[in-house]
Amino acid sequence: MEKFAIKKLTKAFDIEIDSIASDKSISHRCAMFSLFSNETSYIKNYLTAEDTLNTLSIVEQLGAIIKRDGSSVEITPTDTLTEPSDVLDCGNSGTAMRLFCGLLASVDGAFTLTGDKYLRNRPMKRVADPLRSIGALIDGREHGNKAPLFIRGVKELQPFTYHSPVDSAQVKSAMILAALRANGVSKYKENELTRDHTERMLKGMGAKLENDSDGFINIHPLTGHLKPLNITVPTDPSSAFFFALAAAITPKARVLIKNVTLNPTRIEAYQVLKKMGVIVNFIEKQNVYEPIGDIEVINNELNGVVVSENISWLIDELPALSIAMSLANGKSKVSNAKELRVKESDRISSVVNNLKLCGVEYTEFEDGYEITGGLLNKATINSHGDHRIAMSFAIAGLNCDMDIEDIQCIETSFPNFKEILDSLFK
Repeated sequence: MEKFAIKKLTKAFDIEIDSIASDKSISHRCAMFSLFSNETSYIKNYLTAEDTLNTLSIVEQLGAIIKRDGSSVEITPTDTLTEPSDVLDCGNSGTAMRLFCGLLASVDGAFTLTGDKYLRNRPMKRVADPLRSIGALIDGREHGNKAPLFIRGVKELQPFTYHSPVDSAQVKSAMILAALRANGVSKYKENELTRDHTERMLKGMGAKLENDSDGFINIHPLTGHLKPLNITVPTDPSSAFFFALAAAITPKARVLIKNVTLNPTRIEAYQVLKKMGVIVNFIEKQNVYEPIGDIEVINNELNGVVVSENISWLIDELPALSIAMSLANGKSKVSNAKELRVKESDRISSVVNNLKLCGVEYTEFEDGYEITGGLLNKATINSHGDHRIAMSFAIAGLNCDMDIEDIQCIETSFPNFKEILDSLFK
């Protein structure tokens, strides 16, 4: 098992970073949504990480012609998707597996979605059950709850009115993709707005999605092909957040992270840092499907914070925020975050058990945790195969030294993470 040793940073830094990984959520969707067009989509700065390259490979298995030159990708779809001769491997990506469930549910053919050992252990019933309720034929291990998932495409799905019991952008996106090929207008509602990349991109491509006064998204079925994409994928704010955290916990440090999506559903973690006392500035420069600009983060004294709202906007950054909380004055509390237990790892358990190794006082709840801030001590951390746990504690190492086990998982989302981390010491 590969181990990563991080040494304490003994000096401040003031840097600009324009090489952080491209946005993973947007990259996945660019590849998938190109299949709704009948013209070539042009995508620049596509994320060349394991998860998103797996998605690109699946799109190719479905019949699209892919031309790739580094991070520049051209995708030319066929009129009808091809039934693949092999399984479709989503790697470690729950986004890919859940969204492909919705996309393939109405495509003629048989499809098997699988992934690595971690993804095969993640729950899929939350997306499979609502799709089944509108006529999708989806089966899998443990009564259809876990991958591999087998999908037998149905020519025409039923329109639906669905109020989701879970606030999940993945469930929402899967249902929207299925609704595009239903035989009538469908309605989807969530209790709290989740990431809205799917709605923004599909609207930009010409799909008819409308928000009504009752909080439902009205999804009209496609009457033809959507417009192709022509997009430069912005920097991933979730990946960038690790270096925002590095500035937040390093005295007199400053970082300017360039060309980030400033979508409000993606920058909540920066707002939490702001509440903790860190200086955070957002500088919008353009708007192409998403608002895009720079984020400046300047070190300041950290204070404890209570996090109980907009949890779905924070689900990827909470492990990193737990490091800031561990070094803040006073207590911090995270609640309403039960969704953390079904991510790449049980992130509540992964966070608190590793914080315990670092000497941090905490109380664990079913839906979160409370942390008493103070000091972090050097420890050997188990990432549990979760890239965000691995990177969060790697950044913690800048404060106290750290050894991280099983760091290969970082490649799934942020291949040049270690390279940028090393640059802080120069």
